[in-house]
Amino acid sequence: MAKDLKLIAMSEIAREEVKWLWHPYIPQGKVTIIQGDPGEGKTTLVLALVALLTRGEPLPECEAAAQPMNVIYQTAEDGLADTIKPRLESVGADCARVLVIDESERELTLLDERLERAIRETGARLAVLDPIQAYVGGIDMHRANEVRPIFKKLCLMAERTGCAIVLIGHMNKAQGAKSNYRGLGSIDFQAAARSVLVVGRLRDEPTIRIVAHCKSSLAPEGKSIAFELNPESGFQWKGACDTSVDELLSGGGSVKTKTIQMEEELRLLLQETVAAEEVQARAEEMGVSLRTLMIAKKNLGVLSEKIGDRWFWKLPNQECKDVGF
Repeated sequence: MAKDLKLIAMSEIAREEVKWLWHPYIPQGKVTIIQGDPGEGKTTLVLALVALLTRGEPLPECEAAAQPMNVIYQTAEDGLADTIKPRLESVGADCARVLVIDESERELTLLDERLERAIRETGARLAVLDPIQAYVGGIDMHRANEVRPIFKKLCLMAERTGCAIVLIGHMNKAQGAKSNYRGLGSIDFQAAARSVLVVGRLRDEPTIRIVAHCKSSLAPEGKSIAFELNPESGFQWKGACDTSVDELLSGGGSVKTKTIQMEEELRLLLQETVAAEEVQARAEEMGVSLRTLMIAKKNLGVLSEKIGDRWFWKLPNQECKDVGF
């Protein structure tokens, strides 16, 4: 037997459970790709997730939340001062927990030792590189033999640190191709990633965006998540929906989430001031969770007012009508 041959019996491998940053979309210690056409809201989506993580709030469709965490965010397309920071502030991120590796003297790559060092020194549980192609160094993204060794080393680094690595990428223009073949570069990018998410918009509802699970190697695919990018109201989470990846890429599909249904109900119900317990009772009748109700309340800017020993809800700029006190 050759001296350099070492065999490992599977019986000697200690089994480990998969850990999640956002179940089942972003696993800890693994690489996730979030891709979509330019202008579809990929970066805005990720910054909204960063805001929840740095504040220690539950991620979409999750009840529990982790403690506030540090995040490393690298971007080669947007200015930190005039674009990224204003966006982070607009979604309420704790900017003290968002760290950036200084690239002013030397550009970062996927294999740069500074990335692992920064993760370890800050304890970051999420590192984002936006976009992928800016951080691959001098390799040809379309050559599998060049992509594979770099991606393997990145995956090993993610496992060593336990940090979730999220790569944001644009999609190619291959209309009609399967979603796994729409990412820029070699298919090996999608093959090596443990989770791939696609962001797109609906043709009939242009302010609504959807993030859909395109690939999930470690758990069943999660439901698609809707969010809104509205010039007036800004970013808002809209909840889970049934739009598929294929529908999303074709611009079709429709979205009618529990959050949107609750928003519509609140607009009708709060034509006048209503007791909070009555609103909550109506939400229960609709099968809407308290968390979804509170998201809908926040999205509409519903106000709470205490009258006597009871709380009442009303829409913004609505006078509080006589409720018998």
